[in-house]
Amino acid sequence: MSDVTLFGFERSTYVNVARLVLLAKGVPFTFSDTEMIMRTPGAWSLHPFGRVPVLRHGDVVLWETAAIVTYIDEAFAGPPLQPACAQRRAMMRAWMGSVDSYFYPWAVFRLVHERLVYGELGIDADERVVTGALPEVRRMLAVLERHLAADRTYLADDTASLADYFMLPSIVALSMIEEGRDMLAQTPSIGRWLVTMSTLPAVQQLRAMMPPPAPIEHARHWVKSHRAAA
Repeated sequence: MSDVTLFGFERSTYVNVARLVLLAKGVPFTFSDTEMIMRTPGAWSLHPFGRVPVLRHGDVVLWETAAIVTYIDEAFAGPPLQPACAQRRAMMRAWMGSVDSYFYPWAVFRLVHERLVYGELGIDADERVVTGALPEVRRMLAVLERHLAADRTYLADDTASLADYFMLPSIVALSMIEEGRDMLAQTPSIGRWLVTMSTLPAVQQLRAMMPPPAPIEHARHWVKSHRAAA
């Protein structure tokens, strides 16, 4: 039995970043679904701020996705997911930081949550949040498109790095809503990158293990606890 456990719920963007990196490194792990326990506010306590993912490796318990995936890459054998070149490694970290600061907050937390996550629960979208997010998402996609259009296959190195696995779930989530598909249709270089990423074994393995889409029931609490404000 593996001594590595990843805690989170199936459709979490950041949980799937961590799953991709574990798969890319070839690390055997157990996935512990937190969906049921997170339906009761305050019941989920392994993460000090009540979020996911959390990684447990023996006596080591880690939260925050960037820390988790860096640890996975450095603590386990398998193909390195951080560039050897300092400049490329810095670029990798810049894109990871961009996901945390821009791509996830605007594309997922605001746009996808309002359109998809709340919609699946029968909760009306806050159109003011959607309207405010759209120009920011267009701006971010334009930045990513320019970067990839400069004859780059991956974000920071000649092979997929932590940056690519960090970015992918947010872009995939964006593609699940109409506005996101419309914007992505205007970004051919991002489309090419998505096709390339789809051929990677870790991405194919994660897709194969994902259950059919279902509403995130504990997201009903998000409306009161941490819904985006217009």
